[in-house]
Amino acid sequence: MSAGCAGLRALGVGVLLAGIPVAPAATQTTPPASGPAADAAPMTTVPQEYSYRPDGRRDPFVSLVGRGLDAAVVRRGDGLAGLSTAEIAVRGVLRSRGGYVAMVQGPDQKTHLVRANDRLADGTVKSITPQGLVILQEVNDPLSLVQQKEVRKGFPGSEGN
Repeated sequence: MSAGCAGLRALGVGVLLAGIPVAPAATQTTPPASGPAADAAPMTTVPQEYSYRPDGRRDPFVSLVGRGLDAAVVRRGDGLAGLSTAEIAVRGVLRSRGGYVAMVQGPDQKTHLVRANDRLADGTVKSITPQGLVILQEVNDPLSLVQQKEVRKGFPGSEGN
């Protein structure tokens, strides 16, 4: 490279040597334009808030498993029918004339009396034993071969829990 080319590079002028472009040594920055057009559209590099606009496409961050039911449409029942198997805890079992009655507690700290064949949000109470509950839970997995499974809920600290 000749001394003349080096001088041009120092000035920020790009040089073409034998068909190979050479970038300027120092990049020049142009001062921001002033006037009404520059004041109207300030450039920001960090977006203030991001909002996904689907425009007919699915949200790529929403799980495809369980898409058959829309969470906004499905309402859970009140009381025991609104509680799932995982949410209840057995607090006691009482013996009555017709069999056993269980006392279960939900996440809202309310206590409910449960009898055999009572319905939960995701299953049915199959039976009540002195050790706890036996629940026939509906499996909501499209890849599962079984549609129902038996879940045993016992007292806290026991094997059945």
